[in-house]
Amino acid sequence: MASTIHCDIVSAEAEIYSGEASMVIVPGEQGDLGVTPKHAPLLTRLRAGEVRVQTPEGEEEHFYVSGGLLEIQPHVVTVLSDTASRASDVDEAAALEAKAAAERALADKTAGMEVAQAQAQLAQAMAQLAALERFRKKMKH
Repeated sequence: MASTIHCDIVSAEAEIYSGEASMVIVPGEQGDLGVTPKHAPLLTRLRAGEVRVQTPEGEEEHFYVSGGLLEIQPHVVTVLSDTASRASDVDEAAALEAKAAAERALADKTAGMEVAQAQAQLAQAMAQLAALERFRKKMKH
């Protein structure tokens, strides 16, 4: 039997994923992290982006997280995020509108939205669209 690590992806609303994985790739603040079985314990923050779970069967599942925390124990990896969803569940129209609104706010310095807030919203919208695009490419193959 192949070596696996248990993976939980949890949002404020619900548990999004719970299962065994051969590898989990997460968007750390300083860059992507690959987590394999027996990884050293770690607690770090995540940026908005895509979480990829490689199953023991060789499949890959895609998820979007708005940021959050990653906890790694030798046999369990836990992703905690305010907002998380399967990439296939991302609302493309809403993400495109959020991206456009954030870009408008950044261009219009007199808008009520602060620059940091607009940048954060833009990053989240771009991460949602990237996760959706990668999921769609995977489905074509």
